[in-house]
Amino acid sequence: VTAMDRPLREPPKWYEYAPQFLAAPRVEAGVAYWDAHADDLARAEQRYGVPPEIIVAILGVESFYGKYMGNYRTADVLATLAFDYPRRASFFRGELKQFLLLARDLGMPALAAKGSYAGALGVPQFMPGSYRNFAIDFDGSGTADLWNSPADVIGSVANYLARHDWQRGQPMLLSASIGDGAREAVLRKLDGGLSERRALAAWSVDGVAPVDAPEDLAPEPVGVLLLEEKTDGADADSYWIACNNFYVITRYNRSRLYASAVWALAKAIKEARLAAVRN
Repeated sequence: VTAMDRPLREPPKWYEYAPQFLAAPRVEAGVAYWDAHADDLARAEQRYGVPPEIIVAILGVESFYGKYMGNYRTADVLATLAFDYPRRASFFRGELKQFLLLARDLGMPALAAKGSYAGALGVPQFMPGSYRNFAIDFDGSGTADLWNSPADVIGSVANYLARHDWQRGQPMLLSASIGDGAREAVLRKLDGGLSERRALAAWSVDGVAPVDAPEDLAPEPVGVLLLEEKTDGADADSYWIACNNFYVITRYNRSRLYASAVWALAKAIKEARLAAVRN
C-alpha cells in the first residue's frame, strides 16, 4: 500500500524523469535485445504493424528487458490491494480474480508467481487481466509465457498495441510550432502537460502546427504535449503534436511521461543500432 501511494506525490518534470530511461546502459541493452531477437521482432512488425524499436523500448522501460520483474508475491499483492486499499479496491478485486484464473490456465501454483507492487507480471509487466486478454503464444509452444519466452513477450506487446488501435506506419510525436502570441492560450488547454485531442485544423486555428508532418498523416484527432526541458540550466520547454499512436502507448500506462520515455528510448535505440551497423 505504501508503494502504491508513492505516485500520488507531485509527478516529476520531463528533465527529471527521462534520464534514467535514456542512459547509455539501457540503450545499449536495447540494441543487444533487438539483435538477439531480430527475427521475432520483424515477424511481429509484419503481423501487427508495430516497429521493433517501440516493442523493445516498452520492455526497456517496464523491466530493463526482463532484468527487474519485481519480487512481490503476486497473490499477496492483489489480495492486499483488493481488500485493504479502498481507493482502487474494485479494480484490484477484478485483477485478483483474473490472476487466479491465469494461474489455473497456466497450471502455475498461485503462490509461486512474483511481480511488481501493483501485481504486474513478466517481462512486459502485464496486469493479470491484460495477460489473459492480450498475451499470445508466439513461439508455438502451446502456452503464452511472458517470463521465459522472448517470442511470446514480443508478440504479446505487439498484439496489445494493435488491439488498442496502433496505426501501422504512423508517428507517435511530431515537433510542434506555436505561433507568436498563441502560447498562453495553448498552455491553458493542457492538463498536466497533455491536451485533449482535437482535429489538426482546429489546432491550426489556435496557432499550432506540426513541423515536417508526413504527407500520409492519418486524419485522426491529435493533442498537444508539453515536455519540460532544460538547456544550460535554463527552461527550454518543447511542444509536440501527440498523434494516435502516442495515446495508444498511454493505454499501457496513462502517464504522458511514460509514453514520452517509450518514444525517446525507441528513437535512441534505433539510432544506436543504425550507427553500429554503419561502423
